[in-house]
Amino acid sequence: MDIHHVTEPAETFTCNAFLAVGEETTLVDAGAWDGVVDEIRTYTDELDAVVVTHQHGDHVAQLEAVCEAFDPDVYAYAEHPLRTHTIDDGDTVTIGDEAFDVVYTPGHADDHVSFVSETSLFSGDVVVHDDGAFDYGSFGRTDMAGQSRERLIESIETLLERLPDGGRASGASATSGDERSESAGVEHMYAGHGGVFHGDVRDVVETALGRAEKREPKYPDE
Repeated sequence: MDIHHVTEPAETFTCNAFLAVGEETTLVDAGAWDGVVDEIRTYTDELDAVVVTHQHGDHVAQLEAVCEAFDPDVYAYAEHPLRTHTIDDGDTVTIGDEAFDVVYTPGHADDHVSFVSETSLFSGDVVVHDDGAFDYGSFGRTDMAGQSRERLIESIETLLERLPDGGRASGASATSGDERSESAGVEHMYAGHGGVFHGDVRDVVETALGRAEKREPKYPDE
């Protein structure tokens, strides 16, 4: 599955929007950059679906433009005029070539969901690798109206519970001694802000949880 960061060229404030090209070519969040449609077209002429982590403006401002250009199905937790499919905790959606579990992760936003597969995590804003507050293992801000640090902590705990641990890949011989038969678990994290992370995603999420549990302001002016 090829995943492209299609808002990376933006010079204005936006979330990260990721295009997963595969059997079900899917955009994870539409972002707020007015060049996103043209950027998507550099990789594909067809878009099957958009999945929405949550409906803050920086994640959905360009959703209408994307829908006008490609007429995709739109999967979202909360009501939206362009939503074609409701998703809820425990549902499964296909992103690119992989099946992802939907995990309800509010706290930063009441309608926030994350998407977890055997190898990858689209975490939206609940957990990010790096941002202006921390350079490894950060979490969504909770100082604005309708947000809750306590609920966010619960959501990160839930996310950890739902992350696959890895282990021996299906069909591998238990006696082969071949280390390549071991599955490393989730190794790719695509968050709504900051950089893409490849490595031990569980450690990043655990680090974010530890920082959130301190209940200290994420930013000095909170």
